[in-house]
Amino acid sequence: MAKIQFIVPDIGDFDSVDVIEVLVNEGDQIQVDDSVLTLESDKATMEVPSTHSGKVSNIQVKVGDKVAQGTYIFDIEVDEAEKPAEPAKTETKAETKPASAPQAAAAPAPKLHEQTHASSVGLPTAASVSNTPKPVNHQSMGAVSHASPAVRAFARVLGVDLSGVNGSGTKGRVLKTDVESFVKSVMQGQTSVGGTQGSGIPPVPTVDFSQFGETEEIELSRIKKLSGKHLSMAWLNIPHVTQFDECDITEMDKFRKDMKDQAEKAGVKLTPLVFIMKAVVAGLKAFPNFNASLSPDGQKLIRKGYYNIGIAVDTPNGLVVPVVRDVDKKSIFELSRDLMELSTKARDGKLSPKDMSGGCFSISSLGGIGGTQFTPIVNAPEVAIMGVSKASIQPVWDGSEFKPRLVMPYSISYDHRVVDGAEGVRFSTLVGQHLADIRQLLL
Repeated sequence: MAKIQFIVPDIGDFDSVDVIEVLVNEGDQIQVDDSVLTLESDKATMEVPSTHSGKVSNIQVKVGDKVAQGTYIFDIEVDEAEKPAEPAKTETKAETKPASAPQAAAAPAPKLHEQTHASSVGLPTAASVSNTPKPVNHQSMGAVSHASPAVRAFARVLGVDLSGVNGSGTKGRVLKTDVESFVKSVMQGQTSVGGTQGSGIPPVPTVDFSQFGETEEIELSRIKKLSGKHLSMAWLNIPHVTQFDECDITEMDKFRKDMKDQAEKAGVKLTPLVFIMKAVVAGLKAFPNFNASLSPDGQKLIRKGYYNIGIAVDTPNGLVVPVVRDVDKKSIFELSRDLMELSTKARDGKLSPKDMSGGCFSISSLGGIGGTQFTPIVNAPEVAIMGVSKASIQPVWDGSEFKPRLVMPYSISYDHRVVDGAEGVRFSTLVGQHLADIRQLLL
């Protein structure tokens, strides 16, 4: 066996570039042209290929180091037969370099990739040294995955952890098409993103709580298990923004109480929620991006011409969201009847899949319990949800004096890929205006 020192080859007009990935570990068996190092300058990202086949040893650099042409990286242990036949030519070139530059065979030029990202890539995980030869650049190696910087940047934009993507390229290399296929399978529910954990997110440490005192294990209900996975998926895949606001519902509540006798004759209980539903529909009509869903590939917006509102219902077994259909076409009494029927079915555990599907927008009301504000999680594939908190009497200045008014705090969480901040505020403001003056709902 012979050792060849691997050095940084000619990388152009760069005096010092950052090492952003070390793609090999000591003991790895590599082949000619295997990528062993990824460098990043302010203009480009470069993958440095191996010049020989052999075993890696004595690695001298780590992520974060700066290198230049001629920097000693590691040794490659090669068979005598693979040792360069004409070392003199290489040594002559090496003599023209600074004395600190090690001798090595001429290396092929690194592969350049267009810089498409602003943030640094994830650091490779440390791997223990093994005496057993392993294929370089496999997903389990020092690099989190074997992929070009361009593919890594593409994956970061989509929020994909490459360690969970199967590469179809040479030696398991992850291609752009592999990332696209992975995203498509997740959107279609064919691939898990880690249960209740986010892809690439370290798991919560396991703790033996019994060492601190008495404990008891209680099985989660089926509803909580299912909703937990769904909420985790929505929270991790949707870039949430929450707009907080409040509105004066004094007049609306007075009208609701005035209608109490008529509601009782109709056999329903008139709650603030039906007025909120009507106000939300008015907002959805004015801002149709809220009444939409993203296509599976994330490239198109699917706007809906119907107005079905999901209502979060608290049940003994957990939270469920039945859907009230055609809210725009129903009276407040009809909506009240629908709410009563769906709430009863939810608490009795008799909701059908049809009762739970087809929603355009969800409302989670905690007004009957308490609280001042909260951040509801978007109920994917919807793009927005409203959270309603408890209304309270507050002093409001009318221009000449403070008057007691019934003020209701609420919040709107939305998918920032679909809704911009300004549009989110406009939607929230419009909903509040309709609740403050329900006569506007007739316009």
